[in-house]
Amino acid sequence: QVQLVESGGGSVQVGGSLTLTCAASGSIEPLRDMGWVRQAPGKNREMVALVSRGGGYTLGNSVRGRFSITRDDAKDTIYLQMTSLRHEDTAMYHCWAPLSGRENWGQGTQVTVSS
Repeated sequence: QVQLVESGGGSVQVGGSLTLTCAASGSIEPLRDMGWVRQAPGKNREMVALVSRGGGYTLGNSVRGRFSITRDDAKDTIYLQMTSLRHEDTAMYHCWAPLSGRENWGQGTQVTVSS
């Protein structure tokens, strides 16, 4: 069973930066795709960023130009570098990794952006 453990969330002021980390363990085969999904209270779940083994990535429209995603394939760990944070980035950020047709989720790490 795949375990995904996030870290790095917290409170930051508008315009600030944070880096989230997600470390995967327990998989018996390499994880091809890993990503970040966020959900704010009262809003739909939103895919923020996705990175594939080898480094190919996709960023959501709302974060493009401000966020970046990187990956350490050897460690099955991904990083979400967030800059120029806005109020609307406030959400619970979950790590996500599909494997063999099954979705795996982390517990989430809270990001709160305030004035």
